[in-house]
Amino acid sequence: MTTTTINLLPWREERRKQQQQDFMILLGVAAVLAAIVWFVWDSAVSSDIANQRSRNQYVEKELSLLESQIKEIKELEDRRAELVSQLGIIQDLQNSRPSIVYIFDQLVRTLPDGVYYKEISRKGREFTITGIAESNNRISSLMRNLNESAWFQNPVLKTVNAVGDDTEANSFVLTVAQESQQEASAGEGTKANGARVGGGK
Repeated sequence: MTTTTINLLPWREERRKQQQQDFMILLGVAAVLAAIVWFVWDSAVSSDIANQRSRNQYVEKELSLLESQIKEIKELEDRRAELVSQLGIIQDLQNSRPSIVYIFDQLVRTLPDGVYYKEISRKGREFTITGIAESNNRISSLMRNLNESAWFQNPVLKTVNAVGDDTEANSFVLTVAQESQQEASAGEGTKANGARVGGGK
């Protein structure tokens, strides 16, 4: 009887090598696919980042331009306000030119006998009067005259000091506000009409 012997080692070895080759091929294909996916993803992300940076730069540029325009508008508004203020001052000066004559006239007309002005200063529409009066009654007469004048209002006595022990004269300081030119003119017109009506009687 004849015995046949089959050696399977070469076939198994070749199969193992084939499996290893197939595995390496699959591993390489997977690596290539992974590289392709990573490249596509990286390109997409880089593109998105670049687009976002471009948009950010555009927004920053527009914001810078807007801030520059806002600054120019603010400067123009400040300049306009300054010009309006200057025009107001000039107009007030022009309007006050004729009134200052009436004011000095009223300061003289309202001055009673026995009262003397030493100093008159003005700040805005308020006058500060420093003077000497022979008596307190003279000061009261001055304040009453100023209050009745169409060009002044609200006289306020600040200080009264005796000039000496052997006299009734007193130094005084009082403030009085100037009426507006329109109100003063209206007051003068009313007084003039009253005078004409009284004269008619």
